Amino acid sequence: MSAPSLDLSAFARCGLIESPTPIQHLPRLSQRMGGAQIYVKRDDLSGLGGGGNKLRKLEFLMGEALASGADTVITVGARQSNHARLTAAVAAREGLSCELVLARTVPREDEAYSNNGNILLDELLGARIHDVPAGTDVMAFAANRADELRQAGRTVYIVPLGGSSAIGCLGYASAAAEILAQAHQSGLKFDHIILPNGSGGTQAGLVAGMLAMGQDPTCIMAHTVLAPTERALANTEAKVAQTLALLRSPATVGTQDIVIKNGQLGLGYGLPTDAMREAVRMLASTEGLLIDPVYGGKAFAGLLQDIRDQQFAPEAKILFLMTGGLPGLFAYRSAF
Repeated sequence: MSAPSLDLSAFARCGLIESPTPIQHLPRLSQRMGGAQIYVKRDDLSGLGGGGNKLRKLEFLMGEALASGADTVITVGARQSNHARLTAAVAAREGLSCELVLARTVPREDEAYSNNGNILLDELLGARIHDVPAGTDVMAFAANRADELRQAGRTVYIVPLGGSSAIGCLGYASAAAEILAQAHQSGLKFDHIILPNGSGGTQAGLVAGMLAMGQDPTCIMAHTVLAPTERALANTEAKVAQTLALLRSPATVGTQDIVIKNGQLGLGYGLPTDAMREAVRMLASTEGLLIDPVYGGKAFAGLLQDIRDQQFAPEAKILFLMTGGLPGLFAYRSAF
């Protein structure tokens, strides 16, 4: 019996990653945590522009942009946005102009945060950066800038925050099928799939993919790193519904299909916590793996806390989605 699959051939796609990305067992960390078997899905190894999960979304977003004849892309995010960096990288590879509208969302003004990490890479990749203050409506700014460029004869495609439109979510609907295929091939069944929830598109794509393939999506559990739980739930549920509609799937989504926890958010998006610091250091010192401080670090802290709180069966097989964002470590040097 073969693993469930999805047909995404109707959608324009720009090949950006060599898939499947590997799934690796973490034996030393699993032993240290007392029995739960921890695995990682290495979407941080997706290559282009320093790698990261946003490339899965950009395969479909940039596929649509290229199909529409775009010569310029604009996207938005926080100053240290991983999504912005990868959008710039894809634009460079495809020969498109790229503009990034980056807000000072996180109240950090140190030199490393302001000018190192993703910002350094954005500049190397040739993107034009619009540095805007906290509270700016970045999508309105992007729309106004797109109008200016169109009046100058450019063909502009706007990529939403985090790449998390229904089109972008297709990247993780595809990843859901990829994970099931890898599990089937290796004879594994993952009891839980853990990830961060920021703009919501990664979890929404995974849940939509599972539902469209007739699978139970409640094995997928996210830790919110951006919004309060209720807002994260509503945002993710809406994106799942939009993605299922795009897939023309008869499946429906309810709040019960989306599992999001809020215990690791701390004081807010991009603000370090002691639990995040411990998680980053533990993963590095036991398995030699590096994880970012904004998304993966907080979600991995949640995984570790849930194991300590006996939220998982002792021999549960847990898959953690490593979403990338390594440049953020350099931006957060003072936090460690």
